[in-house]
Amino acid sequence: MKIEKRPYSLFSDEEKIIADEYNESADIVFALGDARETLAKCPSGFASLIITSPPYNVGKEYETQTRLEHYLELLDPILKELVRVLSPHGSLCWQVGNYVDASEVYPLDIYFYSLFKKMGLHLRNRIIWTFEHGLHCSLRFSGRYETMLWFTKTDEYTFNLDSVRVPSKYPGKTNFRPGPQYGLPSGNPLGKNPSDVWRFMAKEWETGLWNIPNVKANHPEKTIHPCQFPIELVERCVLALTAEGEWVLDPFSGVGSALLAAVRHNRRAMGCDREPKYIEEAKRRMEMLFSGELPYRPLGKPVYQPTGREKVSQIPQQWLIGEKGA
Repeated sequence: MKIEKRPYSLFSDEEKIIADEYNESADIVFALGDARETLAKCPSGFASLIITSPPYNVGKEYETQTRLEHYLELLDPILKELVRVLSPHGSLCWQVGNYVDASEVYPLDIYFYSLFKKMGLHLRNRIIWTFEHGLHCSLRFSGRYETMLWFTKTDEYTFNLDSVRVPSKYPGKTNFRPGPQYGLPSGNPLGKNPSDVWRFMAKEWETGLWNIPNVKANHPEKTIHPCQFPIELVERCVLALTAEGEWVLDPFSGVGSALLAAVRHNRRAMGCDREPKYIEEAKRRMEMLFSGELPYRPLGKPVYQPTGREKVSQIPQQWLIGEKGA
């Protein structure tokens, strides 16, 4: 096993212990290899949060397209290992999109729900992540959302609601029913529950959607990975579902976005990927986090809205000429 130490900050003496396989004394683990084989070496119940986006079986660079049934069969032994290593008080967040075959959509969260349910997990929320950009379709409406299933292993689980409350839309609202609370504020001074459909914008609290820009060409976090987690998608889950010092695991970690989110909030992080180039990119990004140079879209930053003065937001003159001619 390879173990090394890295200073967490240029301005601090704190060090992080980094390993290439699970070690109880490590702070960060970058494991290269098959997820099932890697997980088999890990102790039962060590992970407080498992959060990942599994291969989607849509023919991307890092996948081989197979029949949906076979795809699920291949993942089944990995799912069983994930349930084994999940803490009795832990959570599993499984983020998926849709499988599309001949323009017919198969919602993957429905298929995975039954698999995890058979393994004894309890679904707490079906969270919708919406984004404004993506592939354009001609035979159906363009997809602009993905789904995150939040499961717990037992009925006793960590949920730090106060860590993720958002500003209330009407903080001055008061109790109107007769009684001792009449006329007093009816909300929570820390804000309201963000709901199960989130929108990360300046006014996210009014719509309740997780609107997190997906990582495309102009996103500050864009790397070599074709289907990358935005860091802020993980952060709210880390804050709500874990405590400092606990393990966050991503068994399909890609370029390490989940690990970065965990380490930013003083959690221990383990990722696994079978592609060496993604592991190396994850390590490079972690070094940039330590040096303060990581390109990063902050949690809750407003999504850019065009003013109408930009050339790309204006109706092309050719279209206007066509309308006049008609």
